[in-house]
Amino acid sequence: MALIDPAEQISELSGTLKSIQDVLDLGAMRKQIEELEDQAAAPDLWNDQDRAQKVTSRLSYLQGEVNRIESLGQRLDDISVLYELAASEDDEDTLAEAERELASLKSDVGALEVRTLLSGEYDAREAVVTIQSQAGGVDAADWAQMLQRMYLRWAERRGYPTDVYETSYAEEAGIKSTTFTVKAPYAYGTLRGEHGTHRLVRISPFDNQGRRQTSFAGVDVVPVVETTDHIDINEDDLRVDVYRSSGPGGQGVNTTDSAVRLTHLPTGIVVSCQNERSQLQNKATAMAVLQAKLLERKRQEETAALNEIRGESTTSWGTQIRNYVLHPYQIVKDLRTGAEAGNPSAVLDGDLDSFIEAEIRWTRRQESGVDDA
Repeated sequence: MALIDPAEQISELSGTLKSIQDVLDLGAMRKQIEELEDQAAAPDLWNDQDRAQKVTSRLSYLQGEVNRIESLGQRLDDISVLYELAASEDDEDTLAEAERELASLKSDVGALEVRTLLSGEYDAREAVVTIQSQAGGVDAADWAQMLQRMYLRWAERRGYPTDVYETSYAEEAGIKSTTFTVKAPYAYGTLRGEHGTHRLVRISPFDNQGRRQTSFAGVDVVPVVETTDHIDINEDDLRVDVYRSSGPGGQGVNTTDSAVRLTHLPTGIVVSCQNERSQLQNKATAMAVLQAKLLERKRQEETAALNEIRGESTTSWGTQIRNYVLHPYQIVKDLRTGAEAGNPSAVLDGDLDSFIEAEIRWTRRQESGVDDA
């Protein structure tokens, strides 16, 4: 089998990076950074905290993207020098280092290339993620909490801020449901492929006979609503319930009944918020989540193809998007893309990028009918 010339591989990666720069419009990104830096330097910026957070979040994201692209360009320059050095000195250690770096560059450029595929109407938005325990009793509640930790760790690894709006704890262990936002540009486009039923197979830590248990949890991902969206909610269509916030074991979080649950009667959608200090703030946050879910519902109704891609999150066998098997062997496998990993512990600790990248490519192929793999 003939070996591929490293110089050809480096040239190909350089061409791919140039294409990525053209698609992402690096010049426009730098210009926007300058504008945002001027806004961030304004002495009255924090008079409007919502706007200030949006400005600083967008600035941080763009700076990270530009640094990421420029760093890859520098690494491609450096690796050519490294190969030349290894050849001139006939140094096997340097050659091995160059080969490791080339493999790493292929992975990193490929990951950045996925970013160019996020061109859907709402892909650039922040994301609202809801996780609900499904079939499996206490194991399912524990599984839902494991998934919550997995996504929060994934966001933390990437430097994405998160805000947990509501967590409903189960009686024995785990959670019934949780809703949180991932506050980063393109969070929705990145995470929307995670929507669906996730299935866990393991020896139950809650079974004194040590039997294997299968449990399910549903993940829902919707884009954050912006002021330009037109989602009208009739107050007559809402049922508002106020209740006392609670933590694990039923412990009270607040001293007043400030948590709010909204039920949208026409659709049956239920959202809750308990993290704010006042009932009014919790209602406003819950309303924003409800608007996001109604926006996504509207988008699903308008785009039949998306329904086929995402499907409905149910507890039925055969509808899950991903299996996490911890016993009798260890593997995580996505049933749509075929992506798999032999280290479930790493995946559950937030190492999701390979699955997410495969999802984005798979979804793009499904939507466009073009194989971009």
